[in-house]
Amino acid sequence: MSIVGMNNAERIEAACSFLLQSPPGEINDVLNDVRNIISDDDSLHEGVLPALKEYNLSQFMTVDVPGTQHQSIISEAARVAATGGGQERFVDPRSKTSFLFDHLSLEASDSEPVEADADSEPFRAALEKSTLTYLSAHFHDGVASIFASKDRTNQYIIQVVANKYNPANYWAGRWRSEYTIDLSENTIHGKVLVNVHYYEQGNVQLSTTHTVSLALPAAVVTSSPAASASKIIALIEDEEGKYQTSLNDTYQEMGEKTFKGLRRALPLTRQKIDWDKVLGYKLGAELSSSKGGMFGNT
Repeated sequence: MSIVGMNNAERIEAACSFLLQSPPGEINDVLNDVRNIISDDDSLHEGVLPALKEYNLSQFMTVDVPGTQHQSIISEAARVAATGGGQERFVDPRSKTSFLFDHLSLEASDSEPVEADADSEPFRAALEKSTLTYLSAHFHDGVASIFASKDRTNQYIIQVVANKYNPANYWAGRWRSEYTIDLSENTIHGKVLVNVHYYEQGNVQLSTTHTVSLALPAAVVTSSPAASASKIIALIEDEEGKYQTSLNDTYQEMGEKTFKGLRRALPLTRQKIDWDKVLGYKLGAELSSSKGGMFGNT
C-alpha cells in the first residue's frame, strides 16, 4: 500500500519510521517532508513525539546548556525525569546543573543546580578533564559528557559525539562513542557508531558499529584519579585511532572498487568512466579526503 492510501494512524507510523532513519543533521528536513503528507501539525507532533525522543536519545543530540559556554549530550545516561509533553529533564555533570530539554524545539531551559556525589565526583571530574583534552585534539566541534553511573558504584560512562554537516557538497556524518568504565571489574566496554550520508544525485549511506572490550591493568586502577583517567583515555584513544584508520581504508576501497561495481557501464553521457582515475571524481574525492577523516585527526 502506498502512503497516499493509508489512514492517518498508518501515516503517523510511517512518519515515525522515517524519522528514526533520518541521516545526521537531516531530521528537520524529514520532519518537514512528512508534515506535508500528514497535513495536521497537532496530530503529527503528538504522534511522532515518542520517535523524536528515541532519536534524540540514541543519536546523542547536543544542546547549549543554559548559563554556560558549552554543550551537553542528550542521552539515557543524562536523563533525570520526564515532565510530560515533549520536555524532559537532563543533567549536565560538567556544570553541575540540570535543565529541561524540549524534544521538538531542541532547546534547553530552566537550569537548576544539582549536587554531585562526593564519592564518585573526584574520578568523574578527572575523566572529564582527560576526555575534553582528547576531544580538543582529535574532534572538530565534538561534545563529551561524563557521568557517574546511576545504578552502580565505581562505574562511569563516557559519551562523545562529533557531527559534520556539509549540505553544500551533499554529505553529512556523525561519530558517536560510548564507554562504560568499571573500576570494580577493571574493564572498559563500549562501542563506536559512525553514520555517513552522501546524497548528490543519489543516496549512499554508511552505518557501522565497532565494539570495544578492554581489560584495565591493576596499575591503572590503583593510581590517583588524574593518572588513572589519563591512562584510560589513552587506551580509548589508541582503540579509536586504529578504528578510524580502518574506516579511512574502507573509504579508499569504496572509491576505487565498490562504486565501480555499482555504476552502469555506460552512464547517461554514453561515455565510459575511467575507473583508474575514479578518485579524481567528486564522489571519490569526498570519500577519500584527508587522513583525519570527517570527524577529526587521529
